[in-house]
Amino acid sequence: MIRVVIADDHHLVREGIRALLEKASDIEVVGEAGDGRETIELVKRLKPDVLLVDISMPHVNGIQALQALKSLDLPTRTVILSMHSDEILVREAVQSGARCYLLKGSVSEELLLAIRAAHRGAAYFSPAISDSIVSEPSNGASRDKASRARRQLTPRERDILRLISEGRTNNEIAKLTHISVKTVERHRTSLMAKLDAHNLVELIRVAIKQRLIQFDD
Repeated sequence: MIRVVIADDHHLVREGIRALLEKASDIEVVGEAGDGRETIELVKRLKPDVLLVDISMPHVNGIQALQALKSLDLPTRTVILSMHSDEILVREAVQSGARCYLLKGSVSEELLLAIRAAHRGAAYFSPAISDSIVSEPSNGASRDKASRARRQLTPRERDILRLISEGRTNNEIAKLTHISVKTVERHRTSLMAKLDAHNLVELIRVAIKQRLIQFDD
């Protein structure tokens, strides 16, 4: 029996995944987590065979959770289930220990295949992102664009961008940076304008693609 922990900050998503996995005779869901910190503690305690985890989670994102777990040398193998297909993000996930990477919306059979592959120690990637794993690193034009984006941002904006990527609220960011909530909101608006993003999900996606967010070991 493959023991699985599901980590996603959306309760309905976790419910849907659990319902799917419980139909498989060789898979048992042993726990659920709603944020990165909870994920780390749950995996440390339960030591599941497979962790199925989203990247975008509050407090500690999925990749940071993987990096924390990797240092503990646990037997758990990881399947990323994410809406993000950016090459840089996929590579960060793999370098942090993910064995499999699926895009949300993958057919049910594909999710089961990925979990079983991870359990065997094999790799499995959605066809849409497989090319990004074997492709060459970003070309010069992409690096120039990333460099321009970094020059556009102030040190304060880079700090706030990092905190946003960790799922922090405006109030939390204000306390951590010792500025007012209104100032945080102004910085957030400025970040969206400079990076041509229209919502927070898009802001984080662009920041990752332009290497403005780094996941520290």
